[in-house]
Amino acid sequence: MKLKCILGLVVLVAVSAWAEEEALTGSERIERANRDAVRSPDEPYVEDDIAYESEARRNADPCTAKGCMWPRSADGKVYVAYTISRVFSPRDVAIITRGLQSFHEVSCLRFVQRTGQRDYLNIQSLNGCYSYIGRLGNGQDLSLQRSGCVYHHTVQHEVLHALGFHHEQKRSDRDQYIRPVLENVIPGQEHNFDKIVTLNQGTTYDYGSVMHYHKYAFSKNNKPTLVAIPDPNVEFGLASEMSQMDIIRLNKLYCGAVSR
Repeated sequence: MKLKCILGLVVLVAVSAWAEEEALTGSERIERANRDAVRSPDEPYVEDDIAYESEARRNADPCTAKGCMWPRSADGKVYVAYTISRVFSPRDVAIITRGLQSFHEVSCLRFVQRTGQRDYLNIQSLNGCYSYIGRLGNGQDLSLQRSGCVYHHTVQHEVLHALGFHHEQKRSDRDQYIRPVLENVIPGQEHNFDKIVTLNQGTTYDYGSVMHYHKYAFSKNNKPTLVAIPDPNVEFGLASEMSQMDIIRLNKLYCGAVSR
């Protein structure tokens, strides 16, 4: 009887842990995967989930103004080559591939397996979830750690970084829509709430963006680190996939239109 109770408790704990993991939003998954990540010496400098070639370049201007977009071909499509590390399981590969193909359905972007292209995304399971901003040239790492990062919305989030998009709450006009509460932020993580110069393309702020942090991101005390304004009851950071505004911006930047 005692053994059955112990086994039952183990099963209950396992189910509870699974349920908690499944309930996480995309931004929560990324933060959880990255919070305790220890980078190897050959990995880039990473702040939150954005990689930089060096710490000195972390405050660079938005790269879309400096030629980091992936080029459009004569047929009007934007082809982005990629490789997927062999460490991923067939299920992982299916999720990653589906995330890449989701861009085909709503834009001129086409992700194609690399067949010798110079510039490409090298999708690996490194330490956490992260990507560089925009096209760097040659092979550039995009990390989707197997334990915590291989989800549809996480794939879309990191790929949007690689296409040149920043987090929504860093927009140049964010002060009209969101207020960081830095006194609740883990010491040393305040930089994740910096405002930057962004190319907003005439689009409105999007609380539903897959690129938006959740309310308690990097909280040291379980109190909100971001509050919507003027209505503090507005929900955000809960996206399970790209929003319609994410898609509009993607098309405006790459396809010269708001739809395919």
